[in-house]
Amino acid sequence: MKKTLYLKFVLAYIIFGAFSFIMVTTFVPSMTREHLIREKAEDLYAEATLIAGTYANGLYTSQTDLETVKMQLDSLSVYLDSTIRIINPSGRLVLDTNTPLNVEEVIIIEGFDPTVTSGSYYIIDDFFGSFESDVLSVLSPITSNYKVRGYVVIHCDMNDIQASCSSLLNISYITLIILLLLSLIILIFFTEIVYIPLRKITHATEQYAAGNMHYEFQVDSEDEMGYLAACLNYMASQIAGAEDDQKKFVANVSHDFRSPLTSIRGYLEAMLDGTIPQEQYQKYLEIVLNETERLTKLTNSLLTLNNLNTKGMLLDKTDFDINQIIRRTAASFEGTCRKKTIAIELILTGEEMYVYADMEKIQQVLYNLIDNAIKFSHNDSVIKVETSLKKNKLFVSVKDTGIGIPKEDLKLIWDRFYKSDLSRGKDKRGTGLGLSIVKEIINCHEENINVISTVGEGTEFIFSLALSAKNEEED
Repeated sequence: MKKTLYLKFVLAYIIFGAFSFIMVTTFVPSMTREHLIREKAEDLYAEATLIAGTYANGLYTSQTDLETVKMQLDSLSVYLDSTIRIINPSGRLVLDTNTPLNVEEVIIIEGFDPTVTSGSYYIIDDFFGSFESDVLSVLSPITSNYKVRGYVVIHCDMNDIQASCSSLLNISYITLIILLLLSLIILIFFTEIVYIPLRKITHATEQYAAGNMHYEFQVDSEDEMGYLAACLNYMASQIAGAEDDQKKFVANVSHDFRSPLTSIRGYLEAMLDGTIPQEQYQKYLEIVLNETERLTKLTNSLLTLNNLNTKGMLLDKTDFDINQIIRRTAASFEGTCRKKTIAIELILTGEEMYVYADMEKIQQVLYNLIDNAIKFSHNDSVIKVETSLKKNKLFVSVKDTGIGIPKEDLKLIWDRFYKSDLSRGKDKRGTGLGLSIVKEIINCHEENINVISTVGEGTEFIFSLALSAKNEEED
């Protein structure tokens, strides 16, 4: 699994190079050949039209003699690297720059038809059998007194055009090879900046998941990868520092760390197996980074929860946009929801809604409630997260359509390690700490949380928060 992403990236590079070469060798030759033919035909046609209006026209109006025209056209044919002919409408060859002038010899081009270029100004063939190989031919009529007296025909050997085409194609192929070689820099950068650090981080997460919290690794980078590695190292060091009370600590951490670690690992594995395309890496790495930050701070929160009876909980209250926290928290469950085909519907009051509370701990409350809702919801269901204003309070509701909670258990769900009989089948790995943490956080904010549940129909948790004065200032 560790090599999957790298191999896929290398394979993608090879496929890209192969397709690039196939595309170039398939389309570029015909396009280049067509371009050269059209360009050559346009030049030759312009010359043929000029000859028809000057030298050739003078020949038919007796303004110049045949020998003079022949000498002039011979020089021009050398310049154009082409054969120039003057042909009568009947097909008689009047002049040919490839043969000496002989007025006594009558040469007829059998089947000569000046309309053969109908719809174009050039043709490519052996020109009525007068050449052994294909030539590019252009025709321009010689007119006098509104009558066609003959035709100026210029022939260019297709072998010459093909040679020019081959030269240009060689340049194209060499350029393609150079570009593909230069693009190896991307592969090198990917290996050094993304793959190797990601492999270290993945290996570290596997070590942490296996319980080896003393495992240390280092990523020498100041970007998100380095920050992610530092956060994971910090998280591990915090967990390792609590070994004196290991059993109870693991019992607490196993609940609140499982879902974020599953999300982190899910996104990393999705990147490795190609489920997430490379252009979306930044989006999901930001989510992973946000999860690791939350996990680091969650460690201290869990340790604080164990000592609530003696120390209480310290809150860092600030004004923050609860809508943004809800959206961010819901986004972190994208991978989990995709597996169960569950949708999270957000019904939020206003674009922004500021509350006065401890942002990190309220985010933890939302995370635990949404995590529970997903855990006890059926596949292909919808979870609703809704906010509403009542009497200068903001009420946040998390509602699912899952298995529900029996009435006799509603008062017990807030107790630590408690799990109802209905939930045991769904929550085989849970410790029963999630809702107790939620309750403690809401109580420390001097707010209330209530639950409404019907067995077989679902559960709704509703908690209140104090509104921020910032809302009035913005209004």
